[in-house]
Amino acid sequence: MPALLKGALAAVTVALIAAGCASTSTRQATATKLDTILAGTHRSAANSARDTARHPKETLLFFGLRPEMQVVEIWPDPAGWYTEVIAPLVREEGKYYAAIIGEDPASQNIGNRISAFRAKLNGNPLLYDKVEVTTFTQGSGDIAPPGSVDMVVTFRNIHNWMGRGWAPEAFAKMYKVLKPGGVLGVVEHRGDPGKPQDPQAKSGYVNEPFAIGLAEGAGFKLVAKSEINANPKDTRDYEQGVWTLPPVYRLGDKDREKYAAIGESDRFTLKFVKPVR
Repeated sequence: MPALLKGALAAVTVALIAAGCASTSTRQATATKLDTILAGTHRSAANSARDTARHPKETLLFFGLRPEMQVVEIWPDPAGWYTEVIAPLVREEGKYYAAIIGEDPASQNIGNRISAFRAKLNGNPLLYDKVEVTTFTQGSGDIAPPGSVDMVVTFRNIHNWMGRGWAPEAFAKMYKVLKPGGVLGVVEHRGDPGKPQDPQAKSGYVNEPFAIGLAEGAGFKLVAKSEINANPKDTRDYEQGVWTLPPVYRLGDKDREKYAAIGESDRFTLKFVKPVR
């Protein structure tokens, strides 16, 4: 095993122990561990640079994530952005399931995404060896044993399921794997409340009440909202939808400074629970 890899893991491990890894997981203890992980050398520079837009510590604490939890992340991006944070946090006491997108022989992009994510995991086995990879797609099986996990999190994915026509099924799958009382944490690009919802969400934006309706239709109960990931500069009226903004910049250099000044999209952050019946 490369010395650099060993050194990076050792630094993270020692720092986590010093931060109180063996202690009971209060909010403060979890916050301290998250600080350590977010500063870790295992994270890519590109991923770390986006912390100011994505607010990972505040978002995960809002959801109530703790190190002993079993948690599923739905469709982690190929760069493993939240994987770099959640998997190390729960590695020793809990469990991290990466519910990736399903294979599609007709889509080279999807194949590349899956390959990139698996390479991410294989590239650092000392952090990601306990990650369990499952598949989350229309008609697929369970992403974790039914009724077994404490939390499911999904970041900017509802529009994808809407575009594929199976958003209700997606929420039903997430509901199924959660324990009674388990939490669903959702972040999504927030649509213009003054405009009707495009059923396919082609712009990438989803109206907050529409998303809440999808979750409640599956049986979830909304318990809290947060403006952690809000961006009032986002006007949501761009030529290439949300992908006009950073980090994608779909228009290339056209008005790039303008969109850079706006920043990443305005996002709602919602916390649901699976009721205890």
